[in-house]
Amino acid sequence: MVASAAPVAVVLALWELMARSGLVNPRLVPDLGTIAGQLVLLLQSPQLGVHVGASLTRVMAGFWLAVVAGVPLGIAMARLRACERAVEPLFALGYPVPRIALYPIFVFLFGIGHLSKIVLVALECLYPIAVHTYHGVRGIDRLYIWSAQNMGATRWQIVWKVMAPAAAPQAFTGLRVALPIAFIITILTEMVSSTEGLGWLILYASASLSQARVFASLAIVAGMGFAMDRALAILRNRIVFWEREVALVAIR
Repeated sequence: MVASAAPVAVVLALWELMARSGLVNPRLVPDLGTIAGQLVLLLQSPQLGVHVGASLTRVMAGFWLAVVAGVPLGIAMARLRACERAVEPLFALGYPVPRIALYPIFVFLFGIGHLSKIVLVALECLYPIAVHTYHGVRGIDRLYIWSAQNMGATRWQIVWKVMAPAAAPQAFTGLRVALPIAFIITILTEMVSSTEGLGWLILYASASLSQARVFASLAIVAGMGFAMDRALAILRNRIVFWEREVALVAIR
């Protein structure tokens, strides 16, 4: 735990030295004490729960929608040649395009509320989840499948009892890649069009020239992301129990 916290402590110490050196404008780079004061004020604000709830709703809904769609899609791409041929060009052509550029279209279709942001988050998270699941299934040793077939396993049993567990480690890697993407897209869309959420809170603080409040808001986002990543690592540790030591390394 101490070793894991050391890099963070070094970065914070360097930040404090820079803020107090006089080489930068303290309004742009406030010291840690000023940021901590704004963080306390935010945590005491009754409106913070509204902003956190709005952002968390969009992150979780979009992320799990991508999981529900991406994992079966990755399996289908790995097992069905026709599905791979149909989907792979779409991924290759579409992934380099910034999905945030499509956000005005989603606003027109779904409005400026939750739905347009959730759809964009899901679309952005779909690629890493589907691709990692695809490679996880493709990397399964064929002997496992042949052995299950020789023992009379049905196609569904092979998928559920053999392929899903074997591909789970790689699929969870895709989930941990997609989770911070969900936060990034949520914050960006809230900064573009929203009246609530942590992205709106950051934009409002920036427009008010309160950089300390901006960094305090970013600290809240970072804390939420860290907590959810640890929770996902614990979930992986429980499900992929035969690789438990890998998840434990991630948690420490």
